[in-house]
Amino acid sequence: MTPYSLFYLLISIIIIVFLIDSLLDILNARHYNDNIPDELSDVYPEEEYLKSISYKKANYKFKLISSSFSLIIMLLFFFLDGFAWVDGIARSISSDPIIIGLTFFGIIMIGSDILSTPMAYYRTFVIEEQFGFNKTTVRTFFIDKVKGILMIVVVGGAILALIIWFYQVTGKHFWVYAWGLVSVFTLAMNMFYAKLIVPLFNKQTPLESGELRNILEEYSKNVGFQLKDIFVIDGSKRSTKANAYFSGLGSEKRITLYDTLIKDLDKEEIVAVLAHEVGHYKKKHVIINLFLSIILTGITLWFLSLFIANPLLSEALAVKEPSFHIGLVAFGILYSPISEITGMIMNMVSRAFEYQADNYAKSSYDGEILINSLKKLSKNNLSNLTPHPAMVFIHYSHPTLLQRIKNLRK
Repeated sequence: MTPYSLFYLLISIIIIVFLIDSLLDILNARHYNDNIPDELSDVYPEEEYLKSISYKKANYKFKLISSSFSLIIMLLFFFLDGFAWVDGIARSISSDPIIIGLTFFGIIMIGSDILSTPMAYYRTFVIEEQFGFNKTTVRTFFIDKVKGILMIVVVGGAILALIIWFYQVTGKHFWVYAWGLVSVFTLAMNMFYAKLIVPLFNKQTPLESGELRNILEEYSKNVGFQLKDIFVIDGSKRSTKANAYFSGLGSEKRITLYDTLIKDLDKEEIVAVLAHEVGHYKKKHVIINLFLSIILTGITLWFLSLFIANPLLSEALAVKEPSFHIGLVAFGILYSPISEITGMIMNMVSRAFEYQADNYAKSSYDGEILINSLKKLSKNNLSNLTPHPAMVFIHYSHPTLLQRIKNLRK
């Protein structure tokens, strides 16, 4: 294969992935006005249902425009030898491979963030605001941006620097050491994310004493779950949308309830949501997902080790001097079809886990009460009740509301 043919292979992959995603969005949009199944007829009053359709259409149009814009920018960057230009800037700053790599990706990250910020701003302060979801202030929006960038620079930069160093020292065997590093980091994030990262953005407090805690304590005692590990997060600081999740391992495990969820649901429905999250804990879903993530990371890094030293990757991007960072960019695009497939498989696993957690809530508490809570959350989040099956199969990490109800009632 010549650099010329590899260049156009990379372009083809980018365009094909874009077209497939756009086709799925178009197919999904054609189902927005479908008749609602009988099982879901009580989710939306008519006025709210029309509002949900408008919300879906607004997000659909926004995504088509923003993804098309991103595609155009990406193609221009390729055809105008943008990677060679950024590589030249990085090499003018230092001759050290680690500094060059960090500078290269730093410039790419800053440029990408500058271009994406107006779109993120529009989505938050126009679309989400228009439909009554947004609670984020402009100040919070930009503070979150700065914090996110600093985290990427500090944490992401340190990991990237170590991986490049592994490559410099061990050559093609770098993937083994990189795999160990990323695995340790993934494990640490699973254990301490709620303690170290979440507090940078949100306030978390243990569930306070009262009637709600009493009823949750009673359920928790019956199923052998420690209630001290239940926290409330101030999700209303940014949005009216509600959520709950299980995280952590061992002594660091915890269930987090959004304050918006506590506001939207009655006490029995909150217990049903808790039962679902306890189901994830009892079925060891966090541990299984962690294991699968580590395995996929190892496979990806092994593939990377097979290609990273090939000068063809750099030549295809018009960069004369082969390097780890340019090879990583080219490989990332070449690997994206495989990444799409593994992502689809992980979504299938995630949907299976959601069914299992629902079943646990049904057996340990009450399936109909969980159904009521799911309906309320879908209504308050203006969720799509009639997504296209292909969209669900490829991109949904959770079953649809209809699928979950049928599973709970079978």
